Amino acid sequence: MKDNREALSQIGITLAKHFDCVYYVDVDTGSYYEYVHAESMDKHGIPESGRDYFYDFRSYLSKWICPDDLEFVMHIHDKKEMLTNLSNNKTFSMTYRMIVNGSVEHVRLVYVMCEDKNHIICCFENVEEEFHAKKEQERDLQSAKRMARLDELTGVRNKNAFMEYVASINDNLKNKTNNEPFAIVMCDVNNLKLINDTRGHSFGDEAIQRASRMVCSAFKHSPVFRVGGDEFVALLTGMDYEQRENLFCTLIDESLANKRSRSGPVVACGMAVYDPEKDKKVDDVYERADKQMYVKKKEMKSAHLIDGFANLERIEATIPDERRRLLDGMFGALYTIAGEGYVFLNDLKYDFSRWSLSLVTDFNLESEYMYRADRIWQEYIHPEDIKVYRKAVDVAICGNAQVTPIYYRARLANGAYVMLTTRAFILSDSNGNPDYFGGIIIPQ
Repeated sequence: MKDNREALSQIGITLAKHFDCVYYVDVDTGSYYEYVHAESMDKHGIPESGRDYFYDFRSYLSKWICPDDLEFVMHIHDKKEMLTNLSNNKTFSMTYRMIVNGSVEHVRLVYVMCEDKNHIICCFENVEEEFHAKKEQERDLQSAKRMARLDELTGVRNKNAFMEYVASINDNLKNKTNNEPFAIVMCDVNNLKLINDTRGHSFGDEAIQRASRMVCSAFKHSPVFRVGGDEFVALLTGMDYEQRENLFCTLIDESLANKRSRSGPVVACGMAVYDPEKDKKVDDVYERADKQMYVKKKEMKSAHLIDGFANLERIEATIPDERRRLLDGMFGALYTIAGEGYVFLNDLKYDFSRWSLSLVTDFNLESEYMYRADRIWQEYIHPEDIKVYRKAVDVAICGNAQVTPIYYRARLANGAYVMLTTRAFILSDSNGNPDYFGGIIIPQ
C-alpha cells in the first residue's frame, strides 16, 4: 500500500480541500492508511493506519457516536453491508452525530469504490458549521413563510392565511372528509376611518390592535384572521364552537361596555354556523356572518350624529329646572378646574348649554345660556376649519372618555381670528349614550 503513495498523492491533495480525513482501504484484507489528516479528527480516535478498518472503525467510533445514531451507523459499517451499498452505487454517504467533550458534532462520512473494485476511499468531514448554517436557513425560511401569513400590525394571521385555511376546509367539505362543525364570527371596528382622519393613523392602529386582542381573548382556542383594515374573522371549532353563544355574548358585552365607558374599541360582530344541509362551501357561512355583522353595525350607529354633536334624538322642549341646576353645578366645577378660562358645557338631551362670561364677551355671543349653541358657535369658526372641527367633535362623541384636543380658528368680537385649542370631553348616561358635551377652550 505504501508503494501507491505517489500515485495517490494527487487524490489526497484534491480530497484534502473538501475533507478533514481520508483513508485508503484494501477491501480484501481490510488494511488501511490515512492519506489526509486533520487535527480536528484526532479526538475521534481512529489510528492513522491499521490491519482492519471495519473492525477499528466500529471499535473506536462506537465510543463517540450519539446513542440515537449508534445502531444505524454500526449497521451501515458492517463490511458486508458496506460492499452491498457500494455495489449498487460507486459512492455512499451518511451524516451522523458524535458527542465529543460533551458537545454534539455532525460528521459526514463518504465512501467511494475505486475503479479496481479492490479498494475504498473513506472520507470524513466535520459539518457542524454547515449543519448550523442549514438549520439557520431553514429557520429563516420557516420564519419568512410564517411572516407571509401574519398581519404585521396585530400579529394574528392575515388574509392570505385565511384564504389557505378556507381552501383546506372547502376541500374537506367537497371530499366529505373530516367535516368538523364550525362557525364564523365577523368583527368590524367602528369609526376607524373617522379616527384615522381626525386623530391620525397611530390612534387608528392602536384601536385595531386593541380590537384584535379583544377578539383573540374571546376565542382563545380558534384561529383569528385580520382580513381587512378594520375587519377580523374568527373560525370557531372544538371547544370554542361548543361555547360559541357564550363567547360571542362576552365579546358583545365587552364592546358595549367600551361604548358606554368610552375606554376601548367598539366592535360590531356577526356569527353564522355551518349548516351541512345548505352550505356547500365556507363562503356561504362567511356571507351570513358578514351580513349579520353589518346589521349589528347599523344598529350601533342608528343613533345619528346631529350637527356634529348629539347622537340622541332632539327633544324640542324647555330644559327642566332640575336638569338646569345639574348643568350649573357641573359647569361650576369645570370652571373652577379651568381656572376661570374659556369654558362651556352642553346638555345634549335638551341642546341647552352654558358658556363662561369671558367667552360671551370676547366673541360677542348671544348669552351665557343658549339653546342650539352648537350651530351658533360654528358660525364663528373659520370656514376653512369647519370640516376639521366637525370631524374632531364626531371623534369626541364616538371615541373614548379621554379629553380630546380640537384645533381650529374662531372669530373674535373685533372680527379677527384667533387659533383655539378645545380640550373636549363627553359624559355619558347609564346606557352609554352621550349626555353632556363640554370643554375648555385655550387661545394660542
